[in-house]
Amino acid sequence: MSFWNTSDGEDASQTGTEFDVGGGNLEPIPAGAQCLAAIDEAKWDKDGDGNRFISLRWTVLAPEDFKNRKVYQKLWVDDLEPRRLRDKGVEDATKKRDKDKKMLGAIDTNAGGRLGRSESMPTDEAMTAHLTMKPMVVRFEIWEQRNRMTGDVARGNWIGAVSARVSPSDLPPPPKAAPAPQRGGGAVMNDEIPFAPQFL
Repeated sequence: MSFWNTSDGEDASQTGTEFDVGGGNLEPIPAGAQCLAAIDEAKWDKDGDGNRFISLRWTVLAPEDFKNRKVYQKLWVDDLEPRRLRDKGVEDATKKRDKDKKMLGAIDTNAGGRLGRSESMPTDEAMTAHLTMKPMVVRFEIWEQRNRMTGDVARGNWIGAVSARVSPSDLPPPPKAAPAPQRGGGAVMNDEIPFAPQFL
């Protein structure tokens, strides 16, 4: 059997010059939706200027409508978030760092509380061992950002809150999704967004 044979016997090397896997951009999970989710990746990362933050990748476990969706979260628990520092100053950026430390503390508590027992900064290894694959309830919110060049509005999710694990049947039904903004809409960037793309 050739490497290029698919499970149904087709020859993938004969696909031609075009192929569309389908899918495309998914609409964000509705704002306020509470889902059972778990972190599947936790590590330190840096922005282009070397400022450090914790990067978490969440996978939705339930409800079925959103199962396996991925949402990224940045926690600025070490350096001050550069955009907030630039736009709002040291005091506000320091408050944001404090909020992010409290969010990390709540995530850790829901995951068993092992990181909080140490006064030292958590390592990648410690976060992987103690934060990943620990289901908890996550409340999603939506960020929106307009591309100044094209007028297109990008939308995605951010983590608004975490709480202790519940049974999937105890999750409230997700709120109805708001209609997507039209091209050229005047969406405003929310400064509380811990993870959003940057457009030039």
